[in-house]
Amino acid sequence: MATAMKENTAEAPTLTPIKYKENYGEFVGVGENGNLWVDGCDVAELVKEFGSPLFIISENQFRYTFRQFRDAFRKHYPGESEILFANKSNNGIAYRHIMNQEGAGGDCFGVNELYLSLLAGTDPSTLVLNGSNKQDEELEMAVANGLCINIDAMDELDRIDAVCKAQGKDANIGIRLKLDLDPLADREGVAMHGPGTLKEQSDSTKWGMSRAQTVEIVKRALEMPHIHLMETHFHLSRMSNEAMDFAIMAREMITWSGYIRDNTGWTPPCIDIGGGWTFGKWYGTGPRNQIDGDNAPTPDDYAKLCTQEIQAECEKLDLPLPKLRLEPGRSLSGPSGVAVGTVGAVKQGEKKKWVNLDLSTNHLSWSSALNWYYHPVPVVDAMAERTETVDLVGPLCNSDELGQHVEMPPLVRGDLVAFLDTGGYTEPCAARYNAQLLPATVLVRGDAAEVTSVREQQQDIVGRFRVPPRLLASSFANPKS
Repeated sequence: MATAMKENTAEAPTLTPIKYKENYGEFVGVGENGNLWVDGCDVAELVKEFGSPLFIISENQFRYTFRQFRDAFRKHYPGESEILFANKSNNGIAYRHIMNQEGAGGDCFGVNELYLSLLAGTDPSTLVLNGSNKQDEELEMAVANGLCINIDAMDELDRIDAVCKAQGKDANIGIRLKLDLDPLADREGVAMHGPGTLKEQSDSTKWGMSRAQTVEIVKRALEMPHIHLMETHFHLSRMSNEAMDFAIMAREMITWSGYIRDNTGWTPPCIDIGGGWTFGKWYGTGPRNQIDGDNAPTPDDYAKLCTQEIQAECEKLDLPLPKLRLEPGRSLSGPSGVAVGTVGAVKQGEKKKWVNLDLSTNHLSWSSALNWYYHPVPVVDAMAERTETVDLVGPLCNSDELGQHVEMPPLVRGDLVAFLDTGGYTEPCAARYNAQLLPATVLVRGDAAEVTSVREQQQDIVGRFRVPPRLLASSFANPKS
């Protein structure tokens, strides 16, 4: 049976991957002139036009990667499936419009991500509201627009019910689970989520309701006429690059469905298995470029294994096959992005060489937090022999390491360096340390490039500050003779 996903086929374009001299993705690679290209645009020319540093997003790569996940689950999962793009990974309004055209729903955290999704015209029935500390404003907006609200606190049910009564509306809810994950007790997690196994990392987070809490919420919700139970939810997060770990998590959600049925009489008609899905590149990506290489799981791997485990557990517990939702973020947006900086000072020390860029860890925060995350390439003569070992650093008043001990060709002031796979968790996480201005972002499709985020100006930095009049008077008073 074909899965049901809303798709605007009249607007979603046909995609044909490009064959470059060297491919870094289907729409990112080295062009015939030896430079780095994004789709049909020479990155060096984009920097000339739009300035440096610069975020570049390939619209076609974004769409292509989404379709890989969509098509994989359509192929393997016999029930209904739906892809909810994790808006937090790239919350620009243009990208939300692209996902709308592709038929993707969305995962929203906080009132502003919710507002941006609605502003972009996203079908509210395809949106979910997540969060551990939801404010009144976001609950009111979610109920008013018909989103599914995933409960993650014991008092949320009453608060949602009160909003429903005040608005004269009903609400769809899900419950975020605190899965036991005992089968993952001996599986080591990725260091970015702290020490311990996948189970220990999951147990230590703030998310989710216990079995007893879940049963209590379901029983109470069934007695509330304005509340409609829709799903259960879990998010393993970026703790593993083993597809089987995610399949086991999906199976555990079905196990909990059986427990909920046996203790409440209600069977979840939909399970949302969250995100954390990874992607691999032949050149390596992830911490120290060592985790996600050619052996990383593909969307097909995830879909096949998750489907097998869900079906087997449903048969074992005599449960109907649920609707399946998943919330990929970085795995969709990441491969679409390139971040570019310009070389400034090049400093040769006794034991190390530093290459300074105007790009910084303000812009690529994971480079610092996760110890060299993105693969760097020169923009001009991108395939030049890498004969030097350097540290790529930014201009901030800290170590500002973008890449430690990186093999690069000789670089001089004015050269351009690009970091690949920066479409996710870069612009949304960008900071202003040292009052550094945020870069522009351009969206590339074919040979056209359009600004989707305007480069900040100095007035954007000072505009939010206020100085009390008493301090002004002191600073500008005439000095005493």
